[in-house]
Amino acid sequence: MKFISWNVNGIRACVKKGFLDYFHEEEADFFCLQETKLQAGQIELDLKGYHQYWNYAEKKGYSGTAIFTKKEPLAVTYGLGEEIEDLEGRVITLEYEEFHLITMYTPNAKRDLTRLGYRMLWEEAARRYISQLEESKPVILCGDLNVAHQPNDVRNDRANIGNAGFTDQERGKFNRLLDAGYLDSFRYFYPDHDDAFTWWSYMAKVRERNIGWRIDYFIVSKQLEEKIKDAGIDSHIYGSDHCPVKLELEI
Repeated sequence: MKFISWNVNGIRACVKKGFLDYFHEEEADFFCLQETKLQAGQIELDLKGYHQYWNYAEKKGYSGTAIFTKKEPLAVTYGLGEEIEDLEGRVITLEYEEFHLITMYTPNAKRDLTRLGYRMLWEEAARRYISQLEESKPVILCGDLNVAHQPNDVRNDRANIGNAGFTDQERGKFNRLLDAGYLDSFRYFYPDHDDAFTWWSYMAKVRERNIGWRIDYFIVSKQLEEKIKDAGIDSHIYGSDHCPVKLELEI
């Protein structure tokens, strides 16, 4: 099975920049999006053979997630259940016989860290939610998790210590999730790569010079370790300030 996750930074804009070409070329079994930035009825995508699930933010043109899947799920859940109120359309969970699939757009702590407190509440609620799902079957979590976990996940790590996405608090929560029984699928295959990024600033020449951050992930339950076949980053795909990330499982 092929899984793809992409923060499209506005699906309507991304469609104008080649999204559908990439979508049809890849023919993934699951295509997960973050930051769709639209409301119901603002776009119609003719994706033959796919079921579409959308979670919209109450605020117009903000946040939002979606999953397009070839296989109809047993159940669909929006948000983190009762763990924390989600008015920003940040989470969709699909349940299948073999696993739970979650697409997640984790809140940004903001440049001045004014939202770091909320981010910490979110992290705790998300970890509890994932742990509850894990009690019934393995979990695959993907999305823009807004954290660079290790120094080799950001180009200028020393200069960014303490900045949003690279604070001790955010990285510590990521550690707790992995310690609870999960694998960072990309690092599972490529532990030492120091030039593999998924997000770049729109500032001039930043992406061309590959001054980026790896903040988009596929996090996989250790129960599925033997089924993980590959993980990758399609950094050559434009259309957003993020690029798609991939996972292949033998299920």
